[in-house]
Amino acid sequence: MAVNGGLFHLTLALLLMVTLPLEALRGGRAGWLNRWDLLIKTPVEDHEAEEKGTRWAVLVAGSSGFGNYRHQADVCHAYQILKRGGLKEKNIVVFMHDDIAMNDLNPRRGVIINHPKGGDVYAGVPKDYTGEHVTAENLYAVLLGDKSAVKGGSGKVVDSKPNDRIFLYYSDHGGPGVLGMPNMPFLYAKDFIDVLKKKHASGTYKEMVMYIEACESGSVFQGLMPENLNIYVTTASNAVESSWGTYCPGMEPPPPPEYITCLGDLYSVAWMEDSETHNLKKETLNQQYQKVKLRTSNYNTYNAGSHVMEYGNKSIKLEKVYQYHGFDPATENFPPNKFHFDTQMEVINQRDADILFLWQRYKKTKDGSKKKTEILKEITDSMTHRIHLDGSMNKIGVFLFGPEKGPAILNFVRAQSLPIVDDWGCLKSMVRLFETHCGSLTQYGMKHMREFANICNNGISQSAMEEACLAACHEHNSGLWNPSSRGYSA
Repeated sequence: MAVNGGLFHLTLALLLMVTLPLEALRGGRAGWLNRWDLLIKTPVEDHEAEEKGTRWAVLVAGSSGFGNYRHQADVCHAYQILKRGGLKEKNIVVFMHDDIAMNDLNPRRGVIINHPKGGDVYAGVPKDYTGEHVTAENLYAVLLGDKSAVKGGSGKVVDSKPNDRIFLYYSDHGGPGVLGMPNMPFLYAKDFIDVLKKKHASGTYKEMVMYIEACESGSVFQGLMPENLNIYVTTASNAVESSWGTYCPGMEPPPPPEYITCLGDLYSVAWMEDSETHNLKKETLNQQYQKVKLRTSNYNTYNAGSHVMEYGNKSIKLEKVYQYHGFDPATENFPPNKFHFDTQMEVINQRDADILFLWQRYKKTKDGSKKKTEILKEITDSMTHRIHLDGSMNKIGVFLFGPEKGPAILNFVRAQSLPIVDDWGCLKSMVRLFETHCGSLTQYGMKHMREFANICNNGISQSAMEEACLAACHEHNSGLWNPSSRGYSA
């Protein structure tokens, strides 16, 4: 039989009044009222009464272009969850290039979806930092609450206080030690961790939780993330593997037939669909982590899934999810941690999703048209540049270390307790030398960051690296991928 919660607690209180010993009443009216308060408060209400401070959120889509639709869809969806959870718009800072909703390729102009049967997640999303203002530099300034350092955009920053909690969610491409940005340079792990240390030293937050969707995202924190910053991090993948796009054309479940691009990412939809189907006042961060970990592994099929990792202060994961995502009253009667998703997802490697998008465009374009020829050339050029990047790195390895040792040295993976590189300035210099002579890395070439790191870890000088780059790429014309026009990754 269902019992009204308020009536139940009132009845319980009256019964206890009758059975309380006389001594309980001798504290006078004030003492009695204190006991009355204790009787009628539920554990949840007691917990809420202790809650102070403001919830903040920073949401970052680090890509641009319709082929990367899913990253902005992820971030817009995250915004809607937080907004329904009660976070105020002034406390949510959104970074996205904003070139998807009104794109000519968007079959539902002005609308973004993140699930094949999902509704619009774009409506109402604030345009805090868009276009050229989506940069690592602005992200750092926003996190630090430094309005004077922000360049462009709304000027909104995380103006947090000592008792506030912060949630940061990032979705894009990544590589060993880096996260992508639509405007160069990349976000480098050491720079990011230094910003987090500075934020902690300022004493302007209580705890922070970060969810990071990107290939090799674990490498951004591995060997670098201290446990004493009151920050808990989960990443879509470990330090050596891809993360995955999903809800793509040709997959099950497929996006609506008019869509030619992936709608979401496996790790991202896992945590968001979990948050939408549970009472977040009952579910802990650890429970969500465990469920997202299982779903992102694609139910232990790691050839089509990845290892969700955790870093930082893991004691924070015992807290409830609502302390960071907020609480949607519509989920009041949802279970705390029942897992509804038990089927494998069809996925694609993040770095191949743009080729899938181009191929879908090609297939749906009228035969014999000029546009179809242009798209075919774009596919060919993209594949040719990928082959060039891979081949150039192989050549550089041979020039620096010889044909026998080159591949092994370049692909060496350090122990999990160590960051990918000791000298981050050297890493940036090597990347810049490569791009000067061999062209932009692009989001595909981010996977070679470990090779640049290993070149530094083996003591190669800049002059030796430049000589190797010249030898490998002296006949190459960067064309569309010239970093002077696209920007340098470092």
